[in-house]
Amino acid sequence: MKVSIVGVTGYSGLELIRYLRQHPKVEIVSIHSHSMHKKSISDINPHLKNIISLPLEEFNAEKIMEGSDLVFFATPSGISKELVQPFVTAEFPIIDLSGDFRLTSGGTYERWYGKTSAPLDLVKKFEYGLAECRKNPKAIWIANPGCYATATELTFAPLLENKLIQLDSMIIDGKSGLSGAGKGLSQTTHFTETNENMSVYKLNQHQHIPEIIQQFKVWAPEIEAIQFSTSLIPVTRGIFLTSYVKASQSISTEQLIDVFKKYYQGKKFIRIQPENQFPELKQVVGSNYCDIGVTYNQTTNIISLVTVIDNLGKGAAGQAVQI
Repeated sequence: MKVSIVGVTGYSGLELIRYLRQHPKVEIVSIHSHSMHKKSISDINPHLKNIISLPLEEFNAEKIMEGSDLVFFATPSGISKELVQPFVTAEFPIIDLSGDFRLTSGGTYERWYGKTSAPLDLVKKFEYGLAECRKNPKAIWIANPGCYATATELTFAPLLENKLIQLDSMIIDGKSGLSGAGKGLSQTTHFTETNENMSVYKLNQHQHIPEIIQQFKVWAPEIEAIQFSTSLIPVTRGIFLTSYVKASQSISTEQLIDVFKKYYQGKKFIRIQPENQFPELKQVVGSNYCDIGVTYNQTTNIISLVTVIDNLGKGAAGQAVQI
């Protein structure tokens, strides 16, 4: 399969190069950047010298469709929605890594992203691409889930589908490395602000909240809300998610682990940890794995879960390639 990457100079775009170059059935035939197309990719990223020799090109939909079988959009939110229409009209396959085609309810994208949404009839043509839970593997237009959303949804899917929890008790605490903020510069991501520090951001306002609730409602339509917090930690990449929820019935840790193992049986990128063992961030960095540890406190009736993913891997490029 021949593929093109739009937005290749961002962190997710560079990670797409890493994954796709190792794929035995994929050839990258063109790479595109609006702001940096007058330079070579190795000028911007010297580690790619002698690894990828393709020129950085301006975006040209017709040219991409002439030479490729699939296009990845690794652009920031707000850009791909302006560029995809020619591909949709031509029924050309797209995998979009931004948030532009994830939210299907009118006004939700505007509220949480602060930007104008793509037309809803266009948004609804895209399938939400949570790789382990896809219902329509033949879909040709895919909205790749967000990084926090991926970790959260994979954590709760077995519990929701098996009706094991009290739906109004979910508390989710996510911590992310700085690459999740992209390459844009700001005071909050400056080295002197983040080094040896930890800070909460977008409390109750993170744009992945409606995405998570939207998917949760697929599994449990009566869900109304979740408590979700996000923090920055001084690492380059990775998401460390700790979640707490009340069980709807008496259950043991051993039974919970069995539920997770059965739910993800045959899903090679999900690794359920043994009893009393919880994942660390380093064990997934640079990979497409999602590792989950779970335990139950009989005294408090609380299920605690620890989930780790690489925000650029399973949370972005890795999942996009897996799809």
